[in-house]
Amino acid sequence: MALSRRDFLLALGAAAAAGLPISNRRAIASPHLSAFYDIPRFGNVHLLHMTDCHAQLNPVYYREPSMNLGVGSAVDKLPHIVGDSLLKAINVPAGSDLAHAFSCLDFEESANMFGRIGGFSYLKALVDKLRSERPGAILLDGGDTWQGSATALWSRGQDMVDACLLLGVDVMTAHWEMTLGAERVQDIVTNDFSGKIDFLAQNVKTFDFDDPVFDSFTIKEMNGVPIAVIGQAFPYTPIANPSHLIPDWSFGIREYELQQLVNRIRKQGIKVVVLLSHNGMDVDLKLASRVTGLDAILGGHTHDGMPVPVIVPNRTGKTIVTNGGSNGKFLGVLDFAVSESGVTDFRYRLLPVFSKLIEPDRDMEELIHRVRQPFEQQLLEPLAITEGLLYRRGNFNGSFDEIILDALIDELNADIAFSPGFRWGTSLLPNATITMEALLEQTATTYSYSTLTEMTGGTIKVILEDVADNIFNADPYYQQGGDMVRVGGMTYTIDPNALIGSRISDMRIGETLIEANKIYKVAGWAPVREGVSGEPVWDVVARWLKHKKIVSAKDPNMPRIKGVDGSLGITDQCVG
Repeated sequence: MALSRRDFLLALGAAAAAGLPISNRRAIASPHLSAFYDIPRFGNVHLLHMTDCHAQLNPVYYREPSMNLGVGSAVDKLPHIVGDSLLKAINVPAGSDLAHAFSCLDFEESANMFGRIGGFSYLKALVDKLRSERPGAILLDGGDTWQGSATALWSRGQDMVDACLLLGVDVMTAHWEMTLGAERVQDIVTNDFSGKIDFLAQNVKTFDFDDPVFDSFTIKEMNGVPIAVIGQAFPYTPIANPSHLIPDWSFGIREYELQQLVNRIRKQGIKVVVLLSHNGMDVDLKLASRVTGLDAILGGHTHDGMPVPVIVPNRTGKTIVTNGGSNGKFLGVLDFAVSESGVTDFRYRLLPVFSKLIEPDRDMEELIHRVRQPFEQQLLEPLAITEGLLYRRGNFNGSFDEIILDALIDELNADIAFSPGFRWGTSLLPNATITMEALLEQTATTYSYSTLTEMTGGTIKVILEDVADNIFNADPYYQQGGDMVRVGGMTYTIDPNALIGSRISDMRIGETLIEANKIYKVAGWAPVREGVSGEPVWDVVARWLKHKKIVSAKDPNMPRIKGVDGSLGITDQCVG
C-alpha cells in the first residue's frame, strides 16, 4: 500500500529519518512544488549541513553506487546497503523521487524525469527558506568544497570561496582544500574567511612543536543555547594526497585529544556539542562508540547519502552519526530540542536538492555566471559523444573510468593502466556531449600528471593489495575512504574479507597470468610523490576522445569478487 505524503513524513520522523514527503514521477515533473520542502520546525537548535560538493556550482547528474561493500562489523549495515535493499531499509518506494536521489535504480529514466540535482543557486534558495523558518540556523560545510571542477582549479578555489560566502556558510572543515597548498589555504582562512567563516580542524598540528594550525572549535549561541562545533579534517590527507603540498602539517584521527577537548567544552556548560567531520562514515561510527560527550557527528568524505542517521551507543550516552552525500545533491537538516539538561530529542532530514522544484537564487546565479564567463569557451569545448551512461562511483571500475583507462593505454602505449579511485566525478547520460568541463569534473586536481612507469608483476600486486587494505580493512581506523584503484588492461580476483597480502590473486592480461618478475608498462595519473611531472591527464584523454569522436560506454572491467555472495552492498539491478 502506498503511503501518503503525510503518512510517510510521520513515519520517517518517528524514526528520526529523512522526514521528507515522497512524490511520484508525475508529481515531481509538474510545476514548482514548494510543499516538497515544507519541513516542520522542531526544537530550538538548528543545524544545516552540506559536504563534498566538489566545486559543482551548477546542478549535475550523479549516479549513486551499485556496489558499496562493508567489511567486518559493517557488513550489510548502512551505509553499505545499495539498490532495492537500501530502499526497503529506509521505507522508500521504488520509482519515487527519493529512490532516485538515494539509489542507482532506474538511473537513466529517473534522471530524465526528475532532472539534475544540486547547484549552488538552488542550494542557496533552499538554505534561505530553511533559515527563514529556523532563525539563527548554523550552516556547516564538511569540506571537499574547493576542488572538483575546472573553474575551481583555474581560480585556485576562489570561485567556491566566493560562492560559500554568498551561501552563508558559518563553519567549515577540510580535505581536498589542502591540495591547493598550505600557503593558499592559510591565505583564504586569514583573509577571505576572517570574521565570516570559522575554518576548524582540531586534528591538524605543526610537525615541529605540535601546535594547532587552525582553530579546533567554535562556540555559537542560538535561542539562548550555547553550541560547540568541533572540526575534524581528513586524517589521512598526507597519505592520500601529496604531502609536499602541506609539508609542515601533521594529521590524524587524534581520538584522545578529541576526547579531552570535548571534556573541556562540556565543563564550560555547553549544551550541544557537534563534530563536523571529514573522517568518512565508518571511521565516524567507530569514533562515536569511543568518544563520549558528542551529540552528533555530521560527516563527509565517503559520499554516503545517509537518509537515516545511525544512533551509536557509548560509555556515557549516544551519538547521532550521519553523512551528507556529495556533489551538492543534499542538504542535511538537524533539529535539536535542548533543555537545561542538554539535548532531549531531535529530528534529522537529508533533503535532495531537486533543481526542478526550487526557484534559483538570482544573486548566486549572477556569481556563477561571472565565474564561468571567462572560461566559457574552454569549458564547453566538445570532445566526443557518449552512446551510453558514464559514471564513476562504486567500489571498482565505473564506465567513465574505462574511458580514462583506455585513453591512457592507447596514448601512452602501456600494457596496463591505473586510475585513482576518487569518489568525486559527475555522471553523463547517453547521447550527451563529453565536454572539456565534463572531463575535468573527473580529473581536476593540482597534481593530475600522467605517468608511464615500468613495474614488475610483483609490484603491481603490492599496489593492489595496499589500496585494497585502505578500503577493506576490518578496522575503520585503517580505512582511508575512496574506492579501489581503477584498472585497465588486466583482470584480477579480490577477496575483500581476506588479510592484506592475500586479497589479490589471479592477475591476468587476457588469458595470460601476470608474472611476478616480468616488467610491464603501467600508465597512471595523479602521483602523490614530489618531483613527478607529465602531461595533464585531461589533455591525454581529450586527445583520445577527439580522435574517437563517438564512444560507447563499456561494461566496467570488474574484478572477480570472492566471499560476498548475498551481500546487501551489491546490486545487479542498476543498468550500466
